[in-house]
Amino acid sequence: MKLEKYFVTAIGTDSGKTVVSAILTQALQADYWKPVQCGSPKDADTILELTNSGYSLIHPEAYFLKAPMSPHAAAKLEDIRIDIDKINIPDTQSNRLVIEGAGGVLVPLNEQHFVIDLVAKFDAPLVLVCNLYLGSINHSLLTINEIKRRGLKVKGIIFNGEENLQSESFILDYSGYKCLLRLRPTAKVNQEFIQQQAIQLFQNWDER
Repeated sequence: MKLEKYFVTAIGTDSGKTVVSAILTQALQADYWKPVQCGSPKDADTILELTNSGYSLIHPEAYFLKAPMSPHAAAKLEDIRIDIDKINIPDTQSNRLVIEGAGGVLVPLNEQHFVIDLVAKFDAPLVLVCNLYLGSINHSLLTINEIKRRGLKVKGIIFNGEENLQSESFILDYSGYKCLLRLRPTAKVNQEFIQQQAIQLFQNWDER
Protein backbone atom coordinates (compact mmCIF):
# COMPACT_ATOMS: atom_id res chain seq x y z
CA MET A 1 0.00 0.00 0.00
CA LYS A 2 1.42 3.39 -1.01
CA LEU A 3 2.24 5.72 1.87
CA GLU A 4 0.19 8.94 1.84
CA LYS A 5 2.44 11.74 3.13
CA TYR A 6 1.78 15.38 4.04
CA PHE A 7 4.37 17.97 5.03
CA VAL A 8 3.32 20.75 7.42
CA THR A 9 5.19 24.01 6.93
CA ALA A 10 4.46 27.67 7.60
CA ILE A 11 5.26 31.26 6.75
CA GLY A 12 7.43 31.55 9.87
CA THR A 13 8.39 30.22 13.28
CA ASP A 14 5.89 29.77 16.15
CA SER A 15 3.11 29.61 13.60
CA GLY A 16 1.09 26.79 15.12
CA LYS A 17 2.56 23.99 13.00
CA THR A 18 2.51 21.53 15.89
CA VAL A 19 -1.15 22.19 16.68
CA VAL A 20 -1.96 21.84 12.98
CA SER A 21 0.09 18.63 12.85
CA ALA A 22 -1.90 17.28 15.80
CA ILE A 23 -5.16 18.11 14.01
CA LEU A 24 -4.00 16.38 10.83
CA THR A 25 -2.70 13.37 12.75
CA GLN A 26 -6.07 13.06 14.51
CA ALA A 27 -8.21 13.69 11.43
CA LEU A 28 -6.33 11.27 9.19
CA GLN A 29 -5.45 8.74 11.92
CA ALA A 30 -1.93 9.16 10.63
CA ASP A 31 1.52 8.62 12.06
CA TYR A 32 3.58 11.68 13.00
CA TRP A 33 7.22 12.49 12.40
CA LYS A 34 9.37 15.59 12.90
CA PRO A 35 12.67 14.92 11.09
CA VAL A 36 14.63 17.71 12.80
CA GLN A 37 13.83 18.85 16.34
CA CYS A 38 15.63 21.77 17.96
CA GLY A 39 15.16 22.28 21.68
CA SER A 40 12.81 20.90 24.29
CA PRO A 41 10.05 20.07 24.97
CA LYS A 42 9.84 17.97 21.84
CA ASP A 43 6.96 18.64 19.47
CA ALA A 44 6.46 14.88 19.29
CA ASP A 45 5.58 14.93 23.01
CA THR A 46 2.98 17.63 22.36
CA ILE A 47 1.45 15.54 19.57
CA LEU A 48 1.26 12.56 21.90
CA GLU A 49 -0.48 14.69 24.52
CA LEU A 50 -3.00 16.25 22.14
CA THR A 51 -4.05 13.24 20.06
CA ASN A 52 -6.02 10.19 21.10
CA SER A 53 -6.82 8.25 17.95
CA GLY A 54 -5.17 5.07 19.21
CA TYR A 55 -3.87 4.45 15.69
CA SER A 56 -0.99 6.91 15.45
CA LEU A 57 2.66 6.13 15.94
CA ILE A 58 5.03 8.94 16.90
CA HIS A 59 8.32 8.33 15.12
CA PRO A 60 11.67 9.47 16.55
CA GLU A 61 13.51 12.40 14.99
CA ALA A 62 16.33 11.87 12.54
CA TYR A 63 18.13 14.70 14.35
CA PHE A 64 17.44 15.93 17.88
CA LEU A 65 19.43 19.07 18.68
CA LYS A 66 19.48 20.61 22.14
CA ALA A 67 19.54 24.32 21.31
CA PRO A 68 16.18 26.00 20.44
CA MET A 69 17.47 27.75 17.34
CA SER A 70 17.85 27.34 13.60
CA PRO A 71 18.82 23.72 12.80
CA HIS A 72 22.07 24.63 11.05
CA ALA A 73 23.18 26.73 14.03
CA ALA A 74 22.00 24.22 16.64
CA ALA A 75 23.85 21.45 14.82
CA LYS A 76 27.05 23.50 14.69
CA LEU A 77 26.97 23.87 18.48
CA GLU A 78 27.08 20.08 18.75
CA ASP A 79 29.69 19.70 15.99
CA ILE A 80 27.11 17.99 13.77
CA ARG A 81 26.26 18.57 10.12
CA ILE A 82 22.69 17.73 9.15
CA ASP A 83 22.84 15.45 6.14
CA ILE A 84 19.54 15.29 4.26
CA ASP A 85 20.65 12.06 2.57
CA LYS A 86 20.44 10.46 6.02
CA ILE A 87 16.92 11.72 6.69
CA ASN A 88 14.62 9.00 5.41
CA ILE A 89 10.93 8.23 5.85
CA PRO A 90 10.51 5.98 8.91
CA ASP A 91 9.07 2.49 8.66
CA THR A 92 5.37 2.60 9.38
CA GLN A 93 2.44 0.22 9.30
CA SER A 94 0.05 3.11 8.70
CA ASN A 95 -0.77 4.32 5.20
CA ARG A 96 -0.60 8.00 6.21
CA LEU A 97 2.19 10.11 7.66
CA VAL A 98 2.18 13.73 8.86
CA ILE A 99 5.64 15.30 8.64
CA GLU A 100 6.30 18.54 10.52
CA GLY A 101 9.01 20.87 9.31
CA ALA A 102 11.15 23.20 11.41
CA GLY A 103 10.20 26.86 11.09
CA GLY A 104 9.46 28.15 7.60
CA VAL A 105 10.39 26.76 4.20
CA LEU A 106 13.75 28.53 3.95
CA VAL A 107 15.04 27.66 7.40
CA PRO A 108 18.57 26.32 6.75
CA LEU A 109 19.50 22.75 7.64
CA ASN A 110 23.12 23.14 6.59
CA GLU A 111 25.16 25.44 4.36
CA GLN A 112 23.27 24.43 1.22
CA HIS A 113 19.98 22.76 2.13
CA PHE A 114 16.76 24.17 3.52
CA VAL A 115 13.60 22.67 5.04
CA ILE A 116 11.93 22.95 1.63
CA ASP A 117 14.53 20.52 0.22
CA LEU A 118 13.05 17.82 2.47
CA VAL A 119 9.63 18.48 0.96
CA ALA A 120 11.03 17.83 -2.50
CA LYS A 121 12.91 14.74 -1.31
CA PHE A 122 9.82 13.19 0.28
CA ASP A 123 7.50 14.26 -2.57
CA ALA A 124 4.88 15.13 0.04
CA PRO A 125 2.07 17.61 -0.62
CA LEU A 126 2.33 20.69 1.58
CA VAL A 127 -0.11 21.90 4.18
CA LEU A 128 0.81 25.57 4.59
CA VAL A 129 0.04 27.36 7.85
CA CYS A 130 -0.54 31.07 7.27
CA ASN A 131 -0.70 33.20 10.39
CA LEU A 132 -2.85 36.31 10.31
CA TYR A 133 -1.04 39.44 11.49
CA LEU A 134 0.11 42.76 10.08
CA GLY A 135 2.56 41.81 7.33
CA SER A 136 1.35 38.25 6.92
CA ILE A 137 0.25 38.76 3.32
CA ASN A 138 3.82 39.63 2.36
CA HIS A 139 5.26 36.65 4.24
CA SER A 140 2.61 34.32 2.83
CA LEU A 141 3.15 35.39 -0.77
CA LEU A 142 6.94 35.13 -0.47
CA THR A 143 6.52 31.59 0.81
CA ILE A 144 3.98 30.72 -1.87
CA ASN A 145 6.24 32.11 -4.60
CA GLU A 146 9.10 29.88 -3.47
CA ILE A 147 6.82 26.84 -3.32
CA LYS A 148 5.56 27.55 -6.84
CA ARG A 149 9.06 28.26 -8.14
CA ARG A 150 10.07 24.77 -7.07
CA GLY A 151 6.93 23.18 -8.49
CA LEU A 152 5.90 21.54 -5.21
CA LYS A 153 2.50 19.98 -4.55
CA VAL A 154 0.18 21.78 -2.12
CA LYS A 155 -2.84 20.25 -0.40
CA GLY A 156 -4.03 23.60 0.94
CA ILE A 157 -3.75 26.40 3.48
CA ILE A 158 -4.71 26.53 7.14
CA PHE A 159 -5.19 30.05 8.52
CA ASN A 160 -4.26 30.62 12.15
CA GLY A 161 -5.29 33.76 14.03
CA GLU A 162 -8.00 36.36 14.43
CA GLU A 163 -10.38 36.46 11.48
CA ASN A 164 -9.19 38.68 8.63
CA LEU A 165 -11.28 37.85 5.60
CA GLN A 166 -9.58 40.39 3.35
CA SER A 167 -6.14 38.91 3.99
CA GLU A 168 -7.43 35.36 3.70
CA SER A 169 -9.24 36.02 0.43
CA PHE A 170 -6.22 37.77 -1.09
CA ILE A 171 -3.87 34.92 -0.19
CA LEU A 172 -6.28 32.29 -1.52
CA ASP A 173 -6.96 34.18 -4.74
CA TYR A 174 -3.27 34.82 -5.37
CA SER A 175 -2.16 31.28 -4.63
CA GLY A 176 -5.07 29.36 -6.13
CA TYR A 177 -4.81 27.05 -3.12
CA LYS A 178 -7.75 25.76 -1.14
CA CYS A 179 -8.53 26.70 2.48
CA LEU A 180 -8.53 23.52 4.56
CA LEU A 181 -9.32 25.08 7.93
CA ARG A 182 -9.50 28.37 9.84
CA LEU A 183 -8.11 28.22 13.36
CA ARG A 184 -9.30 31.02 15.62
CA PRO A 185 -7.75 31.89 19.00
CA THR A 186 -8.86 29.63 21.84
CA ALA A 187 -8.38 29.76 25.58
CA LYS A 188 -7.11 26.20 25.74
CA VAL A 189 -5.62 23.77 23.27
CA ASN A 190 -6.41 20.25 24.47
CA GLN A 191 -7.62 16.92 23.08
CA GLU A 192 -11.20 18.15 22.87
CA PHE A 193 -10.17 21.18 20.80
CA ILE A 194 -8.00 19.05 18.52
CA GLN A 195 -10.85 16.57 17.99
CA GLN A 196 -13.30 19.37 17.11
CA GLN A 197 -10.89 20.85 14.58
CA ALA A 198 -10.03 17.41 13.20
CA ILE A 199 -13.69 16.77 12.40
CA GLN A 200 -13.91 20.09 10.55
CA LEU A 201 -10.66 19.45 8.68
CA PHE A 202 -11.78 15.97 7.64
CA GLN A 203 -15.02 17.40 6.27
CA ASN A 204 -13.05 19.93 4.18
CA TRP A 205 -10.23 17.56 3.18
CA ASP A 206 -11.48 16.29 -0.17
CA GLU A 207 -13.93 19.04 -1.05
CA ARG A 208 -13.24 20.82 -4.33
